[in-house]
Amino acid sequence: MIHVAEPMWSSWDLLLLSEQRDRHQHCKCVAESHPPLRKCRKSRALAFMVCRKALWPVAAVEVHTSREVEALNGTSVRLKCTFSSSSPVGQRLTVTWNFRPQGINSAESMLYYYEKPYPPTSGRFKERATWDGNIDRNDASIVVWNLNPTDNGTFTCQVKNPPDVDGTIGEIQLRVVQRVHFSEIHILSLVIGSACAAMIIVVIAVVVWRHYRNRRQETSIEMAETEPTEKEKLKSTEEKVAVLLED
Repeated sequence: MIHVAEPMWSSWDLLLLSEQRDRHQHCKCVAESHPPLRKCRKSRALAFMVCRKALWPVAAVEVHTSREVEALNGTSVRLKCTFSSSSPVGQRLTVTWNFRPQGINSAESMLYYYEKPYPPTSGRFKERATWDGNIDRNDASIVVWNLNPTDNGTFTCQVKNPPDVDGTIGEIQLRVVQRVHFSEIHILSLVIGSACAAMIIVVIAVVVWRHYRNRRQETSIEMAETEPTEKEKLKSTEEKVAVLLED
């Protein structure tokens, strides 16, 4: 008696098989609910396109944001949010900005974009959150003005560009501080800037020194050409003494 080993299915494989079965069942229902679709090739092609659309996954919008942002109390900050979509940017594109305070699970709406920005008319961000993006450049950024410690929390940016309606939601963790803490990047930038400034100062000093040295050499040559030599001075002095003695 031959025993045939049963295939080993992982939970992921079973999930894919279940999803594929549901989509095929959906296609079958579409074909049965439209009897004319089976009467000619053109109709069958249309039914195939409907089923293919059901089987293919929905395209997603990718949202890109800075994970952590640190800003000084009382200043403003630009929360950058960019996106990429497999479909051209259309008029139905929407952008939703929400805010979840630190230590609180619930989020509150702060700004919405659909054909034009709709800033908040109430709440903590009234007259403090403004649109600073450009949809044509895939930019959905905003600016938050007059920061205070209550703005500590998570800002989320969600973009939908039909038919791309699914995708990631960008998150920005904002920290409002009394003084700016220098990160390693800031320190490195400061060191590089100081080194460049020192090199520029050295180059300027060398150029000035060479110019001064050349000028002194030229002056010395001119003086040597115009002034009489020591012998000529001595001879002139002897002639004057001889004339005086003759007198």
